[in-house]
Amino acid sequence: MTKKEALLMIAENKVRQGGYSNFSFRELAKEVGIKSASVHYHFPTKADLGAELARRYADSFLSALGDPDVIKVSGKHPIDVFIGLFQNALITDKQMCLCGLLGAESDSLPESVRLETKHFFERNLVWLKTAYLSLGYSENSARYSAIKAISLLEGAMMVSKAVQDDALFLEMVTSVDR
Repeated sequence: MTKKEALLMIAENKVRQGGYSNFSFRELAKEVGIKSASVHYHFPTKADLGAELARRYADSFLSALGDPDVIKVSGKHPIDVFIGLFQNALITDKQMCLCGLLGAESDSLPESVRLETKHFFERNLVWLKTAYLSLGYSENSARYSAIKAISLLEGAMMVSKAVQDDALFLEMVTSVDR
């Protein structure tokens, strides 16, 4: 793992545990075993690092999802695959969705981080709408169900984490349109 990758991994974990303000370059440098100036070599500003985190997270998330039509042909339900990523993050990894946390903080984020966070949600809404269309939903129903699904999952994740009860998330998952 390169120093840049290590910085991104540690920063992502810190943001997923406590939000954008939950890390400093000095802390990251200490954990990676480099000087603070070396962090600036890879990321001139915290906004550059935050934007890269959101972009990388979105790319990884969408890559893990794959194509809704391919998922359907393989005998799996695309919406269940989508739900599974959230469930794994919360229950297995004990973490929140990175972009969900950033989205909640969007009013106080640098513009570049806010933009990458927005792209995460836009890309997921497109994916979900495509998945619902592949399941036979109408254009309007697919759009509505996509918005409902991501809103419900992000919200259920936040409430479950806040009250420390994963069962709440699992209960709410049943409300996602299929």
